Amino acid sequence: MQPIPDLDILQPTSSAPDLAEGIDAPRTLGQETDARDGQRRVYIETYGCQMNVADSELVASILGAEGYGLTQQEDEADVVLINTCAIREKAEDRVRGRLAKFRAKKVQTKPDLTIGVLGCMAERLRTKLLDQEKLVDVVVGPDAYRDLPRLLAETAETGQAAVNVHLSREETYADLAPVRYDSNGISAFVSIMRGCDNMCAFCVVPFTRGRERSRPVTSILAECSQLVDLGYKEVTVLGQNVNSYRVDADGHAVDFAELLYRISLLSPELRIRYSTSHPKDCSDALLHVHRERPTVCDFIHLPVQHGSTEVLRRMRRTYTREQYLDLIERARSIVPGIAFSTDIIAGFCGETDEEHAETLSLMEQVRYDHAFMFAYSERPHTYAARKFEDNVPEAVKKRRLAEIITLQNQTSLDLNRQRIGQRYTVLVEGLSRKSDAQLCGRTDTNHMVVFDREDYAPGEYVEVEVTGCTSATLLGHAIRQTTLVEEAV
Repeated sequence: MQPIPDLDILQPTSSAPDLAEGIDAPRTLGQETDARDGQRRVYIETYGCQMNVADSELVASILGAEGYGLTQQEDEADVVLINTCAIREKAEDRVRGRLAKFRAKKVQTKPDLTIGVLGCMAERLRTKLLDQEKLVDVVVGPDAYRDLPRLLAETAETGQAAVNVHLSREETYADLAPVRYDSNGISAFVSIMRGCDNMCAFCVVPFTRGRERSRPVTSILAECSQLVDLGYKEVTVLGQNVNSYRVDADGHAVDFAELLYRISLLSPELRIRYSTSHPKDCSDALLHVHRERPTVCDFIHLPVQHGSTEVLRRMRRTYTREQYLDLIERARSIVPGIAFSTDIIAGFCGETDEEHAETLSLMEQVRYDHAFMFAYSERPHTYAARKFEDNVPEAVKKRRLAEIITLQNQTSLDLNRQRIGQRYTVLVEGLSRKSDAQLCGRTDTNHMVVFDREDYAPGEYVEVEVTGCTSATLLGHAIRQTTLVEEAV
């Protein structure tokens, strides 16, 4: 699982296995296709959260249908598209650097190169990118991807910049079949909704992705069913707040709990994950789906953001510390062994030492398996930028963040040590980063496990006994190949 929309504020540090890199590291195509009908080849580079990756898969599908080729090599591209994240200043700075590089190439050696910016940053910074900095030829917001072929043709014909950043109240791209853009052939993202209505004080997403709208049930089930037919073993359903998914279908309202239940009926060998959950909408019905359906993974990314009720009020999170802790307790009662990760912001506007201490005490009480931890940075147009002063000194933010990181790393290590000697079913994702002689994969509860390769292969379920650990990774010994059906018996 890669980073989630709610995560990206500033200076992320993650105790989650293999997740932190995805926030700032670019993702590129996992496949290439030839152009047809005289069309050009496109290189797509993606920054940010899982939703951005899913959007790039849609863009690849739209352009492929119009005859564009897809390339993994930027030097071979006639069109370069950067799919961006506007949530953190650091991400924007990195994207600007990449755009400047491509602009220099266009000016110096490749005058016919078309440069485009897609997604959240495109919507927010279109004037600067086009008129002031003159870095791009095409700017396309997250609800205007269908218009991309026309915009590319227009700028190629006229030499003038082409723009569409209109935010839609209806667009869900439900009828499109994504090109699996960064796929290992084992795990896939399935977007079930777009936009966000929560308006948290620190978050720019509602301004860059628009209002919330849910995708039809039938199209989601059809996509998941197709993935099963193609041999995928895991889907992660995506939304800014998946818990608020709701559509009218079959004569009644279908909520997120029922949607997950329906997906779980498609295959007894398909693991199901989701991101991101807002605590205010995490229902008991959803928790019972976790308990009753063995393929719905017992792991929830449940961003708390802060441990102080007063800070949560300033953040406009719509729940109290006590309500959040009650939800954690209820979840563990209904789903024994469920694991949690979270997001935590240090140094939000007006944060006192006492309020920071409440975050540390909440972490000690919950004992998260993983966490994404950030120092607050003000983002333009947000409620916090308009109503509050970013008045916690940077040195204090860094100190408080360091304390949060130290506590979480120790907690993650303690919890992982308790797993030594236990056996888990691991879905093998691929080779370990450190050695081709080892494989890596995840448990149901989203813990990364590394073990010797032997005769096992990606896409297989393997029973693994944990023999050691770090704070982020379990080390194990493979026992045997298995199946989810067998493990559920």
